[in-house]
Amino acid sequence: MAAASEPHASAFSAAELEFLAEDEIIEIVPNLRMDPLNFISGDFGPFRPQIATQVPLWLAVALKKRGKCTIRAPEWMSVDKLAQVLESERDSEKFQPLPFHYVEISRLLFDHAREDIPDSYMVRSLIEDIKDVRFHKIGTGLEIISKERTYALRLKNLSAMEANIVRPFITRALETFYKLSSSEMIQDSDHMPNRQAQATNRGPRLPEYQYLLLLIFSGN
Repeated sequence: MAAASEPHASAFSAAELEFLAEDEIIEIVPNLRMDPLNFISGDFGPFRPQIATQVPLWLAVALKKRGKCTIRAPEWMSVDKLAQVLESERDSEKFQPLPFHYVEISRLLFDHAREDIPDSYMVRSLIEDIKDVRFHKIGTGLEIISKERTYALRLKNLSAMEANIVRPFITRALETFYKLSSSEMIQDSDHMPNRQAQATNRGPRLPEYQYLLLLIFSGN
């Protein structure tokens, strides 16, 4: 992974995130007859012409490339659903629930099955608008932690791509805050003759200076 050699680099590359997203389940309508396929991740099929079935995204793309199926866009990729999400994103400071890999899923479908997506131009436009609004929220949050001493950060409903982008900055920021606070603790301790006794009387001090990065993701 990208983070193996650079601790502060993004944990995953875009290609790796896309690879992980390919395990998401999606619905297809096959145009062939085929027995069930057995994989380590599970059994999929049987496949019958014009009878919808669910398969991993990678298998749907593979069949689509061979002209063996059409892909049904997920319910959240409809114009109505995306318009509602966009409106809610603009009206609220909170991130609206979306599939964890919504960016990668939509990219794969636009690359390999655009003709299967109703109103594909409008859907793509709405997804881009949603991404822009959410990145603006992220930028606002990063400005806050860059100006203020932050002990913990909770980001709910971030997608994989969004979390992957902000993680390095937030990690470095919190580490910097920790180092600055640790230096202050050392300076303060130089003026405490009975340091051990006071520490005993005041109880444990560590949690006050323990910086936690909480990236909490939840689905719909």
